Amino acid sequence: MVASTSWAGALAKAAGASAVTVIAPANVQHPPDYDAKPSDLAAVAGADYILYAEFDGFAAKIKEATGGTGELVPVELENTPAKIRAEVTRLGAMFGTESAATTWLSSFDTEYAALSSGVKAKVPTTPPVVVSHLFMGYWGEFAGLQVQATYGPEPITPGQLAELTAKKPTIVLANSHIPGANPEIPGAKRVDIVNFPADDLDLLGVFRTNAQRLTAAVAG
Repeated sequence: MVASTSWAGALAKAAGASAVTVIAPANVQHPPDYDAKPSDLAAVAGADYILYAEFDGFAAKIKEATGGTGELVPVELENTPAKIRAEVTRLGAMFGTESAATTWLSSFDTEYAALSSGVKAKVPTTPPVVVSHLFMGYWGEFAGLQVQATYGPEPITPGQLAELTAKKPTIVLANSHIPGANPEIPGAKRVDIVNFPADDLDLLGVFRTNAQRLTAAVAG
């Protein structure tokens, strides 16, 4: 089992894969932009399944490295319960590990509910005004926050920055993987949201990290 990034690898692990090799190091700031070398792709040739996202910058290299033996499996990466459930269920059926996938999804549902409720309980009566990077907007729903406007993924123009500033946001849900894409807005707290898991490929770790950061922002 080979995965392009820790996010794709985390889905494989959640679905029941016991050994997953990840190409892009988890500590790279934006893993899809990793410059994969031939040595990084050596494991692809002998893999039964190769998971990748279509937006991975090195997806073409992965396809070339398969040699036509392993099965290429594109995955949709979105940290929402509906998408995670769909992908883990699909992969579990593909790998023949349905029981493990079902068990993981049960634990995910329980912890997601607890973490989400914990953040929502800290949201003040007068909720903060929130703007978000386009790829992080769904974390507003996780926290019980209504996102008033989004920006990106293209660089922000002066006009767009003015529009965002006019919303008078108090919180910016920033994409921590692309720090230069996030605006500095006076009076707004920047909450660095993550989507890619660490080396342990623990997808729930992403939710724990973001829950802690969001709680600190709304409670502060």
